Amino acid sequence: MSTTDTTLTDAEILLAQPRGFCAGVDRAIEIVERAIQIHGAPIYVRHEIVHNAYVVEDLRKKGAIFVEQLEEVPAGNTVIFSAHGVSKAVRAEAEERGLRVYDATCPLVTKVHIEVAKMRQEGLDVVMIGHKGHPEVEGTMGQVGAGMYLVEDIEDVKALQLSDASRIAFVTQTTLSVDDAAEIISALKAKYPGIREPKKQDICYATQNRQDAVKFMAPQCDVVIVVGSPNSSNSNRLREVAEKRGVPAYMVDSPDQIDPAWLVGKRRIGLTAGASAPEALAQAVIRRLNQLGVNNVRALDGIEESIAFPLPRGLGLPA
Repeated sequence: MSTTDTTLTDAEILLAQPRGFCAGVDRAIEIVERAIQIHGAPIYVRHEIVHNAYVVEDLRKKGAIFVEQLEEVPAGNTVIFSAHGVSKAVRAEAEERGLRVYDATCPLVTKVHIEVAKMRQEGLDVVMIGHKGHPEVEGTMGQVGAGMYLVEDIEDVKALQLSDASRIAFVTQTTLSVDDAAEIISALKAKYPGIREPKKQDICYATQNRQDAVKFMAPQCDVVIVVGSPNSSNSNRLREVAEKRGVPAYMVDSPDQIDPAWLVGKRRIGLTAGASAPEALAQAVIRRLNQLGVNNVRALDGIEESIAFPLPRGLGLPA
């Protein structure tokens, strides 16, 4: 396909609403930026603050240093916990080393941590539905020393062997597919009819809203492009939601990853962005699609989000 293709001049981009940053991601990024302004560079961040390469690189340029282990943070420095949350062991290690800590854990992840602690205090075994190795799962599982079990799919539910079927509860990772989680929850309830569930579902409002927006958009599209990084759970779920509706879907981390072949014969190109992907990146993807000959853009109807989370103490900027 040439740089501009006349066959695409009548094609259009459909923009999902909502898309992009959620309140937890906005808060996490602002925490890093404010810490740098107040304390000066470098500021250390345990794990990527959010799972987006563009965001991480931008903060790195501003003075953030990303580490995977606290031992990489020199004594007397400042460390920020990522939006995914950390285990109690990590918190204890930071305290023992005397590090200044700002906690960027998403408040909706913290809610799950509190649920787990309460469930264990009541003597319940806790089943967590989530993806093994994801930092949010590791942080949540690390809230208690024992009595938690991870399941990723229905096969894992079948393999569960819990001694007291009357003393079981479940929680979920906040960025799961709503539909996939519902299937696993149904399997848990079928196996353990008395299983306790959270008072309010753990999958966050932003994850659900973005998945619902793709469910609305995908049937109107010939192809869907999701702006998001490969390690972003919620971005991957958006791609899967479109694919499950029979629409080819691709995830890109930057505009230059778009393959013009994806657009051949397509009249409507759906565009969304994961909760950790900035709108600037979505706009850059739109400009790339314009270069490829798709000049019409139409924003779809959807939910307008207005949620905002407060910053931790100590991050007010001086007058």
